[in-house]
Amino acid sequence: MKVPSNEPAIRLVMLPKYTNPDGDIFGGIILSMIDEAAAVEAQRQAHHRYVTVSMDSVQFHLPVQVGDIVSLWCQTIKIGRTSIKIHVDVLAHPRCSDEEHKVTEATVTMVAIDMDRNAVPVFGV
Repeated sequence: MKVPSNEPAIRLVMLPKYTNPDGDIFGGIILSMIDEAAAVEAQRQAHHRYVTVSMDSVQFHLPVQVGDIVSLWCQTIKIGRTSIKIHVDVLAHPRCSDEEHKVTEATVTMVAIDMDRNAVPVFGV
């Protein structure tokens, strides 16, 4: 298992197109970003094609606003024979603040697959 990266897997500015009618960023946008960040981390650990099997214990702590810079930090928790479990922390940096806040966190399980969509070992045979 590789050591945690010192860079976020993904970093994006939240745009108006991502908002719900109340002006907050849709939770589904954040979930999509979590899925993408977990895939980036899985690829960093071992080069395969991956599919998401589960997204567990998703917790939304604070709303995200238009203009916030959102960073997704990943840490591999466990590597099984064909799967990788990754914890993702989502941090938001409001444009009018020097502080960053954890807004969401989740644990994602990804499975390595081949071209026929069969599970394959993450490392070797």
